[in-house]
Amino acid sequence: MTAWEAILLGLVQGLTEFLPISSSAHLRIVGELLGSGDPGAAFTAITQIGTEIAVIIYYRKKIGAILVAWFKALSGANGNGWRARAGLGPRPGSVDLRHGRPGATANHDAAMGWYIIFGSIPIVVLGLLFEDQIESTFRNLWLTVFTLAFFGLLLLLADVFGRQERELTSLTGPSALGFGLAQALALVPGVSRSGGTITAGMTMGFTRRAAADYSFLLALPAVLGSGFYQLFKTMGEPIPEGAPGWGATIIATIIAFGVGYAVIIGFLKIVGNYSYKPFVFYRFALAGAVVWLLMSGTIDATGGVS
Repeated sequence: MTAWEAILLGLVQGLTEFLPISSSAHLRIVGELLGSGDPGAAFTAITQIGTEIAVIIYYRKKIGAILVAWFKALSGANGNGWRARAGLGPRPGSVDLRHGRPGATANHDAAMGWYIIFGSIPIVVLGLLFEDQIESTFRNLWLTVFTLAFFGLLLLLADVFGRQERELTSLTGPSALGFGLAQALALVPGVSRSGGTITAGMTMGFTRRAAADYSFLLALPAVLGSGFYQLFKTMGEPIPEGAPGWGATIIATIIAFGVGYAVIIGFLKIVGNYSYKPFVFYRFALAGAVVWLLMSGTIDATGGVS
């Protein structure tokens, strides 16, 4: 892979990571069009480190508040009971008898820390269970065509029929798990991590902005964990023939960071005022285009993977 191809893939990663259109699908498709083949799951995971650093910078105040509140609650600063340490506060209808022990105090930021951990479990478990398929079978472009169209339809239905009344202060354990299960589906290119979690959020009644904010925060442990796992896993190993080298991967990661930060700002402004319909129609159009490219023999469905 040349430096120019790496720059292009970095641009693609940065432009598509936070939009509900699947960055992994775009990297897969563009890699085929460039003639360099599938850049691979490892390249995709490592370049996502760049976009997640952009998330950390953009949400630095919120992330800082969550971390501080989570550690304080865990240490017992809000009370000694498990509900206080979880940031949940007293059970509704309960009475604090105050027998010389601190009562539970609710803290939304502390609870958010636990919800992010809880919501990250599905993608960690499924990512380890299906590691081989993620790097091979799931990257078949015919499967990508299906996921682009099908999950685009689900996004459209959620956008049109979702109540969109709930804010993140109403997040609960079951809804955090719902977000987490949706995020895990993004192990298959074409689903879209942000698209899946935002769809789940609007289906559960969250506003577009609340669903997007939580989607980005929830992705941090999983994406950074996956990226650094692939980074350390591949360090010191010979680079497979046709796979991106370290130089190309580093260039793409840096480009993805810069572009990704700009996209976060623009995307969050858009979702506060407009629907997701343009992204849905784009997904349908992209699925159709990939079908034509596959049928014409312009690109290969497997890209050398089996």
